[in-house]
Amino acid sequence: MNHKFKGTGVALVTPFTADGSIDFEALTRLVKLQISGGTDFLVVQGTTGESPVLSQDEKMKVLKHVMEVNQRQLPVVYGLGGNNTADICEKIKILPEGLDGLLSVSPYYNKPLQAGIIAHYKAISRCTQLPIILYNVPGRTSSNITAETTIELSKISNIVAIKEASGDFDQIMEILKNKTKDFTVLSGDDAITMPLISMGVEGVISVVANALPERFSSMVNRALNNEMYHAKKEHFELFDMIRLLFAEGNPGGIKEALAYRKICENNMRLPLVPVSDGLKAKLFKEMKTLLP
Repeated sequence: MNHKFKGTGVALVTPFTADGSIDFEALTRLVKLQISGGTDFLVVQGTTGESPVLSQDEKMKVLKHVMEVNQRQLPVVYGLGGNNTADICEKIKILPEGLDGLLSVSPYYNKPLQAGIIAHYKAISRCTQLPIILYNVPGRTSSNITAETTIELSKISNIVAIKEASGDFDQIMEILKNKTKDFTVLSGDDAITMPLISMGVEGVISVVANALPERFSSMVNRALNNEMYHAKKEHFELFDMIRLLFAEGNPGGIKEALAYRKICENNMRLPLVPVSDGLKAKLFKEMKTLLP
């Protein structure tokens, strides 16, 4: 199955106003920044979008707003995963027309066996013709999708890619070595995207690129074009910023960086709270260096 999920994907934040409602004007600015900044595809309602604290109605409003602003200029992927397989299949039925793919996180909390993970994704794949990106993030799910499981799932026609956020280089290399030909491996960690591309990873679903799409997509494109001298230089220029962005959790850091660019405010819904004043000062100082 042909798909368009290579290069720099951005896991969009969900902007909120001070009273906690969705800030659609800020969301418009964010999408337009991605379109002009070199982003290759958009991901709506991933972890960075604070999906656990949005109602189903709010999620659909955010998705439809992004699609309306985007006007099909970039592919749009929607985050739809969880630990209730039947519920995911029901929610697929209400997705709007024109969506380009799904990002589906591995089941969390109930810790399925690998056989259960395979059966879960096979069931989802039968519920839709949309391309599916697997999402392996064991630090959040407490359940790793093993290389063997990913390789097995790569044989399913509409399971087209994986966002690998395990940080396990051995596991990622095994997937790259043994996956089916057209299956795409995407980095789920901004800080190691450049070295992963050197091994054969074909892109990233990024947090950092929310606020720095121009610089991050340039680094990714350089690496994909095997311009490794320049890619490495740009990687290390961004490295301190990446560490700061995750120092007190995500999306607190990236929302502060977006506030610096006047895209959105740093508001989040509980249980998440803004970063400390000390980290905010460091983030603003680094943003000033990167965007003089």
